[in-house]
Amino acid sequence: MTDVKDEPHGHGHDAGHGAGTEPVDVQDPRLSRFDIVREGARRDDIEILVYESQFTGANSKAEKRVVRNIALLFLLSGAAALAFLIIYIWWPWQFELGHSINDYYTALLGILLGISLFALGFAILAWAKKLLPHEVSIQDRHTSPSSDDDRLITGQTLVYMTEELGVQRRPLLKGAIGLGLAPLGLVAAAPLIGGLIENPHKDAEPMMFRTGFDPAANGGKPVRLTRGDGTPVRPEDVSIGGQITVFPGIPGGATNEYADSPTLLIHLREDDAERARQASENDPRNKGTMWGNYLAYSKICTHAGCPASLYEQQTNRLLCPCHQSQFLITDNARPIFGPASRRLPALPITVDAEGFFVASSDYRETVGPDFWERP
Repeated sequence: MTDVKDEPHGHGHDAGHGAGTEPVDVQDPRLSRFDIVREGARRDDIEILVYESQFTGANSKAEKRVVRNIALLFLLSGAAALAFLIIYIWWPWQFELGHSINDYYTALLGILLGISLFALGFAILAWAKKLLPHEVSIQDRHTSPSSDDDRLITGQTLVYMTEELGVQRRPLLKGAIGLGLAPLGLVAAAPLIGGLIENPHKDAEPMMFRTGFDPAANGGKPVRLTRGDGTPVRPEDVSIGGQITVFPGIPGGATNEYADSPTLLIHLREDDAERARQASENDPRNKGTMWGNYLAYSKICTHAGCPASLYEQQTNRLLCPCHQSQFLITDNARPIFGPASRRLPALPITVDAEGFFVASSDYRETVGPDFWERP
């Protein structure tokens, strides 16, 4: 409860709620900390109406019960945070087809972090509501610079408030806070150092650097470009100015097992093809990727992984419908609008002895959104 009045700050005995009370020398070593706090309140025109413990007697059964409950909440917070760390480090997280234990990785992290934070919040609220002394005071509004005595009073007040938390005389709470907050602190640091714990690209052939068009997935032979039903594609299957989505012609090539492999095969008009050829030949990574007037680019947008599949044949722009990124096909699929900052990777293509499109090699650049390990 606060009584607000616009009055000057006074240090005399007749100021505010201290009227009629002789000022106290706060430098007197005989004063207790609470005496200094009380004098500070008086000088700030604060009248403490009620200040009392919520328990009858120190270390009463009721107080011990509340302390145990709060300690249990801190320990629950710490246990959930510790479980979060264990799952974050050791639980299998790699994607696998079908139903597996890996499917629960993200859900468990979210649930455990939620339990930890909620338990910590309830512990703090219970401490404030159930353990701290009950206080009611009123204060007048005043303005003035602080004196040396005021600064001393403020410092002693802060120390007194810390003592009133009761941590020193409640070792159970002290231990519970340490055990509860330490794992939660590690949880906050885990995402920052997680990449140092386990390298996601530790395999001889890291999964994020190859797609289904890698000849290794086809016994070392070039992989054909096929439709969703697995039928191979010939040059005459794509009309001038047209495009089709193709997949690697290997078992499961059009399934989620090779979700990074969908590719847009485009048949450019003669003039557009010549501009695209000049641009690709002048680029070290894209040199030799075209076959005739045909070229192929990854369908996975480099911004957020959406399917960049809206092709405008009049402007030779490829649009991503999710965030409106646009790529200029005749200039190595360079981003010219929207949030994407990296061009679409080109798939080197040619035609095999039977007249079907094949990939000369896998993509020369990583497919999909940017990530920090990308060279």
